Amino acid sequence: MRDAEFTEPQEEFRTTQERVYYQVRDAILRGQFLPGMAITIRGLAAELDCSPMPVREALRRLTSERALELSDTRRVTVPTLTREKLDEICAARVALECQAAAQALPFVGEEEMGALRALDDRVTFALEKKDIQEYVTANLEFHFTLYRLGHPHIILSLIESLWLQTAPLQHLVFQRFGVQELPDRHQDLIDAIASNDEQRVRTAIRQDIEEGLGSISAEELLSV
Repeated sequence: MRDAEFTEPQEEFRTTQERVYYQVRDAILRGQFLPGMAITIRGLAAELDCSPMPVREALRRLTSERALELSDTRRVTVPTLTREKLDEICAARVALECQAAAQALPFVGEEEMGALRALDDRVTFALEKKDIQEYVTANLEFHFTLYRLGHPHIILSLIESLWLQTAPLQHLVFQRFGVQELPDRHQDLIDAIASNDEQRVRTAIRQDIEEGLGSISAEELLSV
């Protein structure tokens, strides 16, 4: 728990429960929790300077979203993934994210393109510097900045759930094998968006997911 970094929410929340849920969820998405890690209510409460109750509720919600697992002994852990489950998540992400990107396409203007290009520059710089944490953060913001443009409320929640399930594994692979060999399909995606070519947008999204998440080898999975 001492290695996790909890960012402050960018918006005001009405309750401590909402704040704690956001902070733990954000930490998972940004790779602050690794597969197999045990999570204790007391430990999280101390880190977040709150009582155990909002932590317990946050863990309950995240368990229902499959970001965390509850064992038979009532122990909360970060899940590990099998090859079969990873392949299924990859296929689901391709379907959902291609649709979300296609829905966003009509809403991308000059200002939105500028924001996406700036985020892609951050991703590229992070890859060049082999900065894992910055890559994870910038890549996350790039994708969700695009997807939110189409206001896909139901699809977005499903995408977020899938990212929550894979973020710990991806971050662990990055730590062990680095990010210098990761493919970057963002420029292909930006070019497709600029051309207003939906099929190319879908292709770039599919390749980005399959060459990243889908390329995690059996050896890398076994090393978790």
